[in-house]
Amino acid sequence: MNLLLLAIAPVLAILIYIYVQDKHEKEPRRLLLLSFLFGAIISIIIVFVLYFFTGRLIPVTDQFSVGQQFIQAFVVVALAEEFSKYVIVKYYAQPKKAFNEPYDGIIYAVMVSMGFACTENIMYVLDGGYQTGILRAFTAVPAHATFGVLMGFYMGKAKFSKNRLRLNLMGLLLATIFHGAYDFFLFINFIPGISIGAFISLIIGIVLSKKAIKAHQDNSHFKT
Repeated sequence: MNLLLLAIAPVLAILIYIYVQDKHEKEPRRLLLLSFLFGAIISIIIVFVLYFFTGRLIPVTDQFSVGQQFIQAFVVVALAEEFSKYVIVKYYAQPKKAFNEPYDGIIYAVMVSMGFACTENIMYVLDGGYQTGILRAFTAVPAHATFGVLMGFYMGKAKFSKNRLRLNLMGLLLATIFHGAYDFFLFINFIPGISIGAFISLIIGIVLSKKAIKAHQDNSHFKT
C-alpha cells in the first residue's frame, strides 16, 4: 500500500498544480477525470500495440550502438507514447465545447500524460521499490508532465487557429523530441556521465513548461 501511494503521490501533486494554474475558467471535473482515465488505459493499449510492431520492425541488435538506441528512444518509445496521448487529446478533448481557451490544451494534455505516467509509475515502483519510487517522483513523472505541457501548448493554440493541423503536429513533434532526448541519454548510459543529459533536458523542459503555462494564462479569453 505504501508503495502504491508513493507511485501515485507525485502524479496527484502535478495534477493539483496544473488544475490550480487554470485561473480563469475551470474545466469540468468529469472531462478531466475521463482524460486521465483514457491516458491510464487507452494510451497504454495503443503503446503496447505500437511497441509490438516497432519492436519487430526496429529491433535492437546491439545494445551498445548509439544509433540503434537513438532510434529506440525517439521512434520506438517517444513517438509511440506521445502519439498515443496525442490521439486522446485531439479526438476526445479538443472537440469539446469546454475546451474554450488555449490553456485547456495544456490541462487536458497533462491529464492524459499523467494518466499514462500513473499506470507506468505504479508498475515500475511496485517492481523496483522505494528507491525507484523516490527517483521517479523527481524525474520520470515530472518529465511526462513537461511533455504534456509542451504538447498541450500547441494543441491549445491549434483549437483557435486556421492552422490547426500544423500546430497540433508541432505539439506532437515537440513532445516527442523532449521525450526522445530524455530517454536517449538514459539508454546510452554505457557512456560514462552521459545520463546527466537526461536531467538537463528535464530542466529545460520544466523552464519551457512554466513559460508555456504563463503565456496561455496571459492570453486567456476569460482574463479580465
